[in-house]
Amino acid sequence: MARDPLAFPHTIYVSPWVRPMRARDPRESHRTATTLELLYDLCFVVAIAFAATQLHEGLAEAHFAQSVVAYVMVFFAIWWAWMNFTWFASAYDTDDVPYRLKVFVQVAGVLILAAGVPSGFAAQDFRVIAIGYCVMRLGLVAQWLRAARADADHRPTALRYAAGIVAVQAAWVALIFAAPKAWLMPGFLVLVAAELAVPFWGERVATTSWHPGHIAERYGLLTLIVIGESVLSTTAAVQAAVERSALSPELVGIAIGGLMIFYSMWWVYFSAPEEHFLNSDLIGYRWGYGHYVIFASTAAVGAGLAVVAHHATHHDGHLTYWQAGLTVAVPLSLFVLSVWLIHLQYFRCSRLLTVGFGLAPIPLLLAGLTHHPVPIFGLVMATLVAMTTWLTARDCRPAFEAERTQATEPGV
Repeated sequence: MARDPLAFPHTIYVSPWVRPMRARDPRESHRTATTLELLYDLCFVVAIAFAATQLHEGLAEAHFAQSVVAYVMVFFAIWWAWMNFTWFASAYDTDDVPYRLKVFVQVAGVLILAAGVPSGFAAQDFRVIAIGYCVMRLGLVAQWLRAARADADHRPTALRYAAGIVAVQAAWVALIFAAPKAWLMPGFLVLVAAELAVPFWGERVATTSWHPGHIAERYGLLTLIVIGESVLSTTAAVQAAVERSALSPELVGIAIGGLMIFYSMWWVYFSAPEEHFLNSDLIGYRWGYGHYVIFASTAAVGAGLAVVAHHATHHDGHLTYWQAGLTVAVPLSLFVLSVWLIHLQYFRCSRLLTVGFGLAPIPLLLAGLTHHPVPIFGLVMATLVAMTTWLTARDCRPAFEAERTQATEPGV
């Protein structure tokens, strides 16, 4: 019997012009990120790189409060737009022509947003960012409306998402373009809460069919990309420092310590398979939302290392040695704590591991007060890697194997 291509829309290589936008099976085997999703992530990295660069320049000039506030606000816009696309695609990726064209609109919005990042940092002028955000939302709302037409079972959910996105986006436009400047920060906090509430409201009527393995892979891939962007920014800063002055032991220590930091961040994050505990909407919300801290702190570590490299050759009085060190120690501590609280704690491998992650920020912050903190950061992170590797191999593997066995039983 000939196979109906529309019954298996994700197993053929050549896309038809239009496919029905059916909800994908959350138990679908071999579900992986598509090349379009990877392209989308790479476009987001442009915006993340711009935000990290602006953070580095602001911190290097000792504009701490202004730079951190702008970074938090800009990174939320970047992260939330990525979140919305990722979870929608996990449930409704048809990969046909209309879907690809709508994603193209969203990609255009990402690049417009990225172009507005410098003005957002320099003068808290978020108008270009808001325009890019509107363009991205236009593509996403069109996707949800299409899903509402095609998927009767989830139509109320899709319509709630579309209505919620439009309403909150209208409020953003009013805040950015019409409200007094004094309303920006309180308005930002209120609208962030509204953005985060839209999925809760939408999913109350019917849960979308997001795929745990696909979501875990998508988050892991973006983590890798953000780590890579931080490596690039740190390497460029060290290279610029070497060009300005001769290679010094301090710069060698920054380069080696920075490599140890990034390698350890990768190792710790990927020390346990996430899809095993993404088994409920509540955990999905907490895990998905909590990654804001993981992504933002990862990019900020790269910005901080660039500040330290700059300080090593520019003793111009903007920063003291301990201020430069804390630009790495603070985001690195946030990364460690967030990876544990959001990611690894679900495995409950050992109390010793809990203690290790809970206490790690103490030596990191103390090291930030020293004259040469980066090698110490690297050693602390390497110690955490050794502890994590030993304890997860000893205590967690049986639990993982049992969970895999259970998941493969018929009817599960």
